[in-house]
Amino acid sequence: MQTTQAFPSKLPNVGTTIFTVMSKLAADTGALNLSQGYPNFNTDPVLIELVAKAMRDGHNQYAPMPGVPVLREAIAQKTARCYNVAYNPETEITVTTGATEAIYAAITTVVQPDRSAGPDEVIVFEPAYDSYVPAIELSGGKPVFVSLDAPGSAIDWNVVRGKITDRTRLIIVNTPHNPTGYVWTTDDLNQLADLVQKHNLFVISDEVYEHLIFDERVHHSLMQHPLLRERTFVVGSFGKTFHTTGWKIGYCLAPTDLTAEFRKVHQFVTFSVSTPMQYALAEYLRNPAPYEALPAFYQRKRDLFLQSIHHSRFQFVPSEGTFFQNVSYAGITSEPDYDLAVRLTRDIGVASIPVSVFYHDRTDHKTLRFCFAKDDETLVQAGERLTRWSLNQ
Repeated sequence: MQTTQAFPSKLPNVGTTIFTVMSKLAADTGALNLSQGYPNFNTDPVLIELVAKAMRDGHNQYAPMPGVPVLREAIAQKTARCYNVAYNPETEITVTTGATEAIYAAITTVVQPDRSAGPDEVIVFEPAYDSYVPAIELSGGKPVFVSLDAPGSAIDWNVVRGKITDRTRLIIVNTPHNPTGYVWTTDDLNQLADLVQKHNLFVISDEVYEHLIFDERVHHSLMQHPLLRERTFVVGSFGKTFHTTGWKIGYCLAPTDLTAEFRKVHQFVTFSVSTPMQYALAEYLRNPAPYEALPAFYQRKRDLFLQSIHHSRFQFVPSEGTFFQNVSYAGITSEPDYDLAVRLTRDIGVASIPVSVFYHDRTDHKTLRFCFAKDDETLVQAGERLTRWSLNQ
């Protein structure tokens, strides 16, 4: 018997995410799953053994709400090593249940629904990761969208300036950017800093792909800009860095005053994060080699996938970062991207994500996103199938 919903939905336009839909379709059809962003290979056995050791050592009860001290210290040391920026592990670093929770908590911390001029507005660059807007709306805020230039996905800062109003409170940044692979430049940081200072804004910087960056580019973290560092929640992810997306462990770096408010939200969202995994990650971070090897590791996979579709009719600009590659099929068919993604999953056994789902109005540039965090055999097979299909159209 179906019950009648007795209350209005807070997210009336939200259904099951495209990642769940496409991964289920891939599983149901036996397709190669290049849709959802997770590796199909395991993490380092050394890290797995460290988790087991932490369990044997008795680290199996609640962790402190901000994260175990040794992990927060390890994050501080890694941050100093990579970016020459100092965060206090006691007052400026919080371990979270994945980056998505950190983003949600930061949005909830900053965004207010009922200021005198109306709800706070939040600048969102589209295409955008799909958790940003629901979190804004749940906090009573209003998302304001800025589309990235195609195909290079650079930011038109004149457009951004035109979107700023007296109600603008927050800007959400993602670099390297999912799904386009765009990597921010120092000019982007300077342009953003000018707006932050002029309009008294806060920033959330989603930097979960910080180590997945290619072709000798450099990741410019917002924490490296003195002005931005004081106004920004920087979000990181061990899931992306160490091939452990299922562990759901991330972290947030922010100045003391912002962290104090952030933790008020965090403690009532998840309170604390898996204890043995935190101890294992703290020990694993002592060796920088695993994360320092990531750019070359994933660039080779990107290049392998692109080589496998080199003779196809797809068009692409090599991804600058992340483990995603967008490809255009505009010269092959005018089919809507959602329909084509479903059809390719069923007909040739390759699952992808239609990029239109990253836009609030479902803008369709005839582009599909493929995840290349897969073993070599999967990437080659997927490329061969996509090439054959494109040449037969």
